Amino acid sequence: MVALFALLLFGSKAIPDIAKTVGKGLLEFRKATNEIKRELNEATPDIKKEFDGIVKNINKETSNIKNAINKEVGNIKNVVDKEVSDIKNTVDKEVGDIKSDINDNFKD
Repeated sequence: MVALFALLLFGSKAIPDIAKTVGKGLLEFRKATNEIKRELNEATPDIKKEFDGIVKNINKETSNIKNAINKEVGNIKNVVDKEVSDIKNTVDKEVGDIKSDINDNFKD
């Protein structure tokens, strides 16, 4: 159907020229596609290497931040534990003093 339509529209003498032009166009398109593929393949290793470097730096910085946070949390925990221990000791001493006072008052 397409060939018949082309024959009627352009005539028998124009068909070879049209086919030749379409063939040249397809060849140029194929060359351009191959060139783009080649350039992408050449650039990909550099891009991957750069991307890997960025990922490595991000992971390193994330690790540094995590370590710093863990250190600070440990410092805070130590301070809180000491304060809680001091409060417990103070409360225990006061409770002991109160018990002693109560026992002394009942002895009399």
